[in-house]
Amino acid sequence: MSRSRFSRLSCLIAALSLSLAACTTGKTAFYHQEEFSDTSAFSRSFPGSEKAVCEAARRALLGQGYIINKTTDNSLDGNKSFQPASDKHMEIAFHVVCASNGNGKSSTMFVSATQDGFALKKSNSSASLGVGVLGSVSMPFGSSDDSMVRVSSETIRSSDFYDRFFGAAERYLLVDTEDDDKPAQK
Repeated sequence: MSRSRFSRLSCLIAALSLSLAACTTGKTAFYHQEEFSDTSAFSRSFPGSEKAVCEAARRALLGQGYIINKTTDNSLDGNKSFQPASDKHMEIAFHVVCASNGNGKSSTMFVSATQDGFALKKSNSSASLGVGVLGSVSMPFGSSDDSMVRVSSETIRSSDFYDRFFGAAERYLLVDTEDDDKPAQK
């Protein structure tokens, strides 16, 4: 067997081995989880204008103790904090966008919520004292700095979670629709 043929065969075996090793890592890329299906847990169509649908979403969040950070006619952001333990903090943040379906009668509400986790991290402090001939001396003092550090962040994917939210928004939308249908009293 000639050297060039042996060299090509060795390269081919090495490439094949690397390809097989890459296939067996077992890790699935996160983008493989994205379905982009027609029946998404993150959206729901409602009767009414995009402004009315977003107002129903705003009221649903306010009714559950969320703080609304930013709002426009067709979008809003809100969040709510939880403290399950003295050294842990959780936050749920909603982002809602409402878009007209183009028929003037209904709009779609798109919702995404993230859950962020924070933990208390302590860092001890010490002080140094410089003494001319002796150099510097480090003296530990009993103080520590505490800070909350984000330890997790994840988009909430639960259909039940979004179903409950959409149900609450629908209740507020029905109240608004009923008020609009009533004739003005004089």
